[in-house]
Amino acid sequence: MKPHGATKLLAAVSELLFSPGDDPKIFPSQPDGKTEAHYGFDALADAEEAELADLLALASANHVIVRALGRLEQHMAAAGHHRVSEWAASAIENERRRIAHALPFLDSICGALEDAGCEVVVIKSLDHWPDLGSDLDLYTDADTDNVVAVMQTRFGAGLEKRSWGDRLANKWNFVVPDLPELVEVHVGRLGQTGEQIAIAGSLTARSREVEIGAHVFRVPSLEDRLLIGTLQRMYRHFYIRLCDVADTAQVLESDAIDYPRLRTLARSGGLWEGLSTYLCIVSDYVKWYRGTQISLPSAVTRAARFGSDQVSFSRKFLRIPILPHSVGLYATELKGLMLNGELRNTLRLSLLPCLATAAALEFKITGSDKGVW
Repeated sequence: MKPHGATKLLAAVSELLFSPGDDPKIFPSQPDGKTEAHYGFDALADAEEAELADLLALASANHVIVRALGRLEQHMAAAGHHRVSEWAASAIENERRRIAHALPFLDSICGALEDAGCEVVVIKSLDHWPDLGSDLDLYTDADTDNVVAVMQTRFGAGLEKRSWGDRLANKWNFVVPDLPELVEVHVGRLGQTGEQIAIAGSLTARSREVEIGAHVFRVPSLEDRLLIGTLQRMYRHFYIRLCDVADTAQVLESDAIDYPRLRTLARSGGLWEGLSTYLCIVSDYVKWYRGTQISLPSAVTRAARFGSDQVSFSRKFLRIPILPHSVGLYATELKGLMLNGELRNTLRLSLLPCLATAAALEFKITGSDKGVW
C-alpha cells in the first residue's frame, strides 16, 4: 500500500527500484490515468535541474543511487532523453568513485583486525550493494582495547565522542584519515542499548564470505542480516529507507531463508513480532509498484502487528508510528528478554524510554540528538 504523504519523487524512485517493466498493465490500478506510479518514467524526462537535484538527494539519503538512477539512465537513453540520461550517468559515476575509494579501506581495516586476532563481520554497509552505506559498520567479539589499538596504530584513526547510546550499545566510531565515511564498530552487543547478546553471541560463527568487487568480506548470515535490519529500523530509528525495502526484498526472494531458524533466533531476543511486521511492510510496499506481494510464510503474516497502511512518508523516509506501534514492539522485546532470564539486558533496555526522551529534548534545544542517541 502507498504510504500516507507519498510524493511524486518517492513514487519515481520506488518505481525505478521495484517495478518489473514499462507495461502499464503490470502497475497497480489507481483512479487517475497519469498515476504517481508512472511518474519516474514519464515526467522525469522534462524535470528541471532543481527537481533532479531533489531526486538525487532522495536517492542518496536512501542509498539507492546506483540501483535507481542506473535504471533511469538506461530508460532515458533508450527513449532519447539524453539530458537526463547523462545527468544520471554523472551521478552514478560520482557515487561509484566514492564506493571505489571506501572499499579498499574497509578491506584493509578488516584485514588488520583479523591479523590482530579480532574476528570481524561487516554488518549493514554491504547489504546495499552495488550501493554502499554512508558509514562502514563492523561487528566483533574481540576485546575493545585491541580494536581501539589497531585502529589508532595502523590507521591513525581518531575516536569520535561517544554518546550515551553508544556507551550502552558498546559501539565505537572512528575517523580514519582520508576516509570520508565513519567506521562504526559494535563490540559484543547489538541493539540500541546493547541488550541483544543472544543474537550477537553467535553472529560471527554464522557469518559467511561474499565477494564485493575485488574484495572478500565476512558478512552476517541472511537470517542475521534480517534481524539486524529489524533492530535498526523497527527498534531504533523508527523509519525504513528505500534501500532497506530493496535489500530485504532481494533476500526474501532468494528463497534461501531458513524460516524456522529465523523464528528461533528472533524469539531468543524477543524480536519475532517486530521482524514479522518489518517483513510484511516490505512485502506490502513492493506490491504497490510490482503488483504482486513477496510470498511470506503464514507464521510471519500472523505474527505481524501492523502493515504498510500504518506507515507514512516524511523527511525522505518511510516512518513507523511511535505510538502505539513502536511502543508495543518495545514492550514485547522487553518481555521476551525478561522471560529468557536476561535480567541485566532487561535493565539495559528499560533505559530506552529515558534515552529517547533525552534525545528528543536535546534535538528540540540544539537541533541534534547526537550527544544522546
